[in-house]
Amino acid sequence: MPVQMPTAEQLRDVADEMGLTLSEDDVQSFLGLIAGSIEAYNVVDGLPDNLPTVRYPRIPGYRPEGEENKYNAWYYKTRIEGAADGPLKGKTVALKDNVMLAGVPMMNGAATLEGYVPDVDATIVERLLDAGATIEGKAHCENFCLSGGSHTNATGAVHNPHRMGYSAGGSSSGSAALVAAGEVDMAVGGDQGGSIRMPAAYCGIYGMKPTHGLVPYTGIMPIEIYVDHTGPMTGNVRDNALMLEAIAGSDGVDPRQFDVETHPYSEMLEGGVGGMKIGVLQEGFGHPNSEADVDAANRAAADILAKMGAEVREVSVPMHAIGTAIWTPIGVEGLTGTMMWGDGYGHSRQDLYVTSLMDFHHRWRDRADQMSETTKLFTMLGTYIRNHYGMRYYGKGVNLSRRLAAEYDRVLAECDLLLLPTVPLKATPLPGPEASREEYVQRALEMIGNTAPFDITHHPAMSLPCGMGDGLPIGMMLVGRRYAEPTIYRAAYAFEQAEDWKSL
Repeated sequence: MPVQMPTAEQLRDVADEMGLTLSEDDVQSFLGLIAGSIEAYNVVDGLPDNLPTVRYPRIPGYRPEGEENKYNAWYYKTRIEGAADGPLKGKTVALKDNVMLAGVPMMNGAATLEGYVPDVDATIVERLLDAGATIEGKAHCENFCLSGGSHTNATGAVHNPHRMGYSAGGSSSGSAALVAAGEVDMAVGGDQGGSIRMPAAYCGIYGMKPTHGLVPYTGIMPIEIYVDHTGPMTGNVRDNALMLEAIAGSDGVDPRQFDVETHPYSEMLEGGVGGMKIGVLQEGFGHPNSEADVDAANRAAADILAKMGAEVREVSVPMHAIGTAIWTPIGVEGLTGTMMWGDGYGHSRQDLYVTSLMDFHHRWRDRADQMSETTKLFTMLGTYIRNHYGMRYYGKGVNLSRRLAAEYDRVLAECDLLLLPTVPLKATPLPGPEASREEYVQRALEMIGNTAPFDITHHPAMSLPCGMGDGLPIGMMLVGRRYAEPTIYRAAYAFEQAEDWKSL
């Protein structure tokens, strides 16, 4: 796709956008000066892209329908066999549909991306296959991953396997539903505001948001580098640890990764919680939309851990109450600049830039009316802030996130883990076809208060089921120090082995 020289009119349009005043002589002068740079662009255009090779054979697969896709959780089904041996041999995996799987369609929940077929495998895809896993296909996710509900995918809502017509959570909605329904053993999720942990809580599975950068994001469509996380969603703790073990570690490309510290997680589950110090985070309870049974189940779970030998006490981090407010400019302006106007990537970092995705996604500008209401909302807000206030609030949000992280670290210096409800409420009814925009957006954002803060502080956090209320799962979140995933797993495993959460 060679770059053409701009016309005089096109250059004047650019100057107007920049606030420049150019005479006709200025226009001709700049056109002459630009010519050499256009030649350089076309040298780059003529060179082959430097992309990793695809090593495992596969077929594109198909869109399952009817009873084969009861919960609308699958986007595409295929079957890619991994290595002949490995720690994940015999395990089946679904990929969230923002993860690139070469030769298999990807739409990231959005009509504007439907028809795109990646030409590379994400790093975690290679690692799963190298570990012997079998990839069964792509799981639906929310429209550009911008919803904590499961109603924004362009093909329709994803249903909760515990109750049809109810939310499976988001944005890793299909991943959670497929694991909860027993259709796969494991699934990949992504988490920028809680999108692994929220659907895990709604569907009653185990979802780990690892320490930021522990798992490479290379080959996954970003939202915003500062909050991008990917991690395992499984039906039990051991599978979760096995999966994280397979995908964690630096890949030498992802700029989110520095000083990465990995562990043999599956070998560190035993030991119980005896002597472990767990802080029940006061500000995680009693939100305006908190349901009494959710708060009660989490406090009861804390009591169970105490009976098992943990030292449990209430702790306070007052700043947690404004964590989502601090997250907002980072998430909104970051996604606007990176994922939307930046064609999925933006600038100024080392990364694997998948230019085929950038080219395809660039076309959203011609089809913006087809985006979800949440994508429209965030993109308009981020663009407004950028145009009228610049980037200061993004920068201030990042600065404040370090202060918030220090407040959690202050408590975690005296506690091994924090405990709080993953989300303040259980799965909600899906918005109906006549739902207002206000209801649609409310159902997408009402549950992020406890999860989003840990995306900007980068602490590892895991949702595990701790009870049922009115036939729907209730999630408990355990939060640890950076790279303290083994501590989280040890407590989660002890709780899982001690209690059948469905009977609590």
